[in-house]
Amino acid sequence: MQKEVDRVNQKSGDDALEVMHAIVHLYRSQQMRGLRAGGEAEKPASSHELAHMEIKVLRFFGRHPGATQSDLVAHSGRDKAQVARLIKGLRDTGMLDATADEADRRSTRLTLSSVGQAVCEELHRQSGALGKIALAGLDTDEQARLMAMLARVRANLEAGAA
Repeated sequence: MQKEVDRVNQKSGDDALEVMHAIVHLYRSQQMRGLRAGGEAEKPASSHELAHMEIKVLRFFGRHPGATQSDLVAHSGRDKAQVARLIKGLRDTGMLDATADEADRRSTRLTLSSVGQAVCEELHRQSGALGKIALAGLDTDEQARLMAMLARVRANLEAGAA
């Protein structure tokens, strides 16, 4: 917990970014807690300890079944070695299935296994529930203003990184 003196000495922009960081941290920890608690008989033990990037990989292949490792590299901007390690780990735990590409046998097409699909469905369900909790008490206009402000903050950061 931050001391009040430290809080007063921070710039408002720092506070806003710290609050956003805290929100994301709370969201992810509650999501993982829910994943560990729910449907344990359906998933291997390792699925309960998914890292953030593993979740992103599962969601990518859930949205793009049959995509390749190269597709994920292009989409994510991550390096090939990191993506290869993530995919290997998810294949080893039985969450991703791989098949050789019919047109190019050197290429492997990846899809969610039934276990991976169940994990993604649970994550999606939890996201909806956590979203309702997070936005409780905000009316439609307030939610729209919040989204517009967050989009602006994101655009500012993307423009600054360019």
